[in-house]
Amino acid sequence: MRMELHEFAVTGHWYEEFCEPRFVRWTESLRAALKRPSVTLGLVFLSPAYFCQASQVLEILRVHGQVGLLAGCSSGRLIAGGEEIEERGGVVVGLYHLPGAELKAVHLVQTQVAEANGPAYWHAETGVLPDQSHGWLVFADPFTLDSETWLRGWGEAYRTARAFGGLASGVEGGTETQVYLGGQVHREGAVAISFGGQVRLEGLLSQACTPIGQAWTITKAEGNYIHRIGNQPAFQVLVDTFNGLSQDQQRRAGERLFVGLVADEYQEEFRRGDFLIRNLIGGDRDSGVLLVGARPRTGQSLQFQCTDAEAGTQDMVTLLARTRKRVGTASVYGGCLCSCNGRGRGLFGVRNHDATLAQRYLGPLALTGFFCNGEIGPVHNRSFVHGYSASLALFVAR
Repeated sequence: MRMELHEFAVTGHWYEEFCEPRFVRWTESLRAALKRPSVTLGLVFLSPAYFCQASQVLEILRVHGQVGLLAGCSSGRLIAGGEEIEERGGVVVGLYHLPGAELKAVHLVQTQVAEANGPAYWHAETGVLPDQSHGWLVFADPFTLDSETWLRGWGEAYRTARAFGGLASGVEGGTETQVYLGGQVHREGAVAISFGGQVRLEGLLSQACTPIGQAWTITKAEGNYIHRIGNQPAFQVLVDTFNGLSQDQQRRAGERLFVGLVADEYQEEFRRGDFLIRNLIGGDRDSGVLLVGARPRTGQSLQFQCTDAEAGTQDMVTLLARTRKRVGTASVYGGCLCSCNGRGRGLFGVRNHDATLAQRYLGPLALTGFFCNGEIGPVHNRSFVHGYSASLALFVAR
């Protein structure tokens, strides 16, 4: 068990077998360490080993941590402070005092996404008007909620309030996840928290993929299949793109090839950060078809991508420096880091890559978070679901 104290927050990591009396004492020690009159927000992320105790964990945190609003989700790997916890699992908790904040949280399900018929629908469902929100922190189940459709409608409803967060994960290869709000364990839908009043969300979305070859136009697509790119068989375009790389680029790309779908078609040229990264699941040379983890549109721009640890590090450093400049002298009360399951030590070859950089450029930072099945963050002020990315949300004084 470990604890980290900051001026406006305290974070902790419980990694022992769950024992209710001991967890109560640990929670009380966390609350006592925070020398502030109230806990405005509590964030909790726990590994699948604690699924059966999730309701007890939430109730203890809510009552003994004296938390005004408690939210979070499950993940096989967790983040606390400057540490990315990729093996041990456990429970990560952050207790935040946010002066002057007006927070509003809702639990949403797929039936609402299906029946939503415009911005006014979401205003009524959430009780939050556009001018009342300075950003949304979101945790969603990837298997029961169509997050991409939801975020499109959400972006129309809250044009100036960007969403940050991630999609929950569970046992590797499994489809059971949990999202948390108050004392409730939800096995479907999403939790969305609006930040209003005197606290806003500031942040970044950093990608670890770099474009290769040239940008193309999809000329035939159906469902998850891309048939033709630039009026050529899609599979052949991929082969030609790979063969056109240098030997060093081919070595680095290896089997880590992805599809980048352009987020904003009105740009004249595209660079890293302008794409929505999606898995390239497979292809068939005879039919020329590619199968991708998305539903691309005919007429949409595409550029193939490969993961690149060096470029990913540089992108993260650049964006952190920009964020530090934007925040300026405003108080940063804490943050939430949502990092892709494909990042971490497996990609960068070192432990604590994203968390360490966040602490170096913005710290000391009361940071909690988790590794995701997809990250939520903005591209050109509209929020999307991403892959191989890191989404960092900061709780900043207005």
